[in-house]
Amino acid sequence: MPANRWPIIHAERRALVADLEPSSPQQWATQSLCSDWSVQDVLAHMTATAKMTPPRFFGQFIGSGFRFNTVQAKGVAAERGGSGSDALARFKQELNATTHPPGPVDAMVGELVVHCEDIRRPLGIRHTYSDEALTTTANFYRKSNLLIGAKRRAEGLTLRATDVDWSAGTGPEITGPLASIILAITGRRAGLADLSGDGLATLTARV
Repeated sequence: MPANRWPIIHAERRALVADLEPSSPQQWATQSLCSDWSVQDVLAHMTATAKMTPPRFFGQFIGSGFRFNTVQAKGVAAERGGSGSDALARFKQELNATTHPPGPVDAMVGELVVHCEDIRRPLGIRHTYSDEALTTTANFYRKSNLLIGAKRRAEGLTLRATDVDWSAGTGPEITGPLASIILAITGRRAGLADLSGDGLATLTARV
């Protein structure tokens, strides 16, 4: 039987709420690691994802002319509210939700970890994720090219975490904190500064 990932997801949602409760309007407007989105926008996207079901996703996808970015943009617009406090209140309503778009629940763990870092790193917030949250995310993304292209970035490289008992792949090595490895293979250059190894130049060129 597959592991139950929902307790991880719910715990990380609650931790993010605790980190964002004291945020100022300026912090909500801070540019996230997602190039087109502010911190408030990323949280709104996470709320929209938590509300999503496969039938709803396919209906919106078809209704948006099969443009995934349009589906995402509509979700952000629907959930961001007029202020960061509004966006946070909407996110809180989904803390224990178990609905999700098409795909495995491991993808939801990955989405959560990556987007939490999209928010936390620009705000200078440090957070320790559970080993299971990190390894589940890393294992999922390094095998998937869907939308994110992480498999392509990780191909031909050995990825070795320095803070968690995890490694994968073959080829020139890259070492560093697993959250930073995850950010790099999912296309976030902010993760590269924490990494080292013979494979770093190759990965940097792919990000």
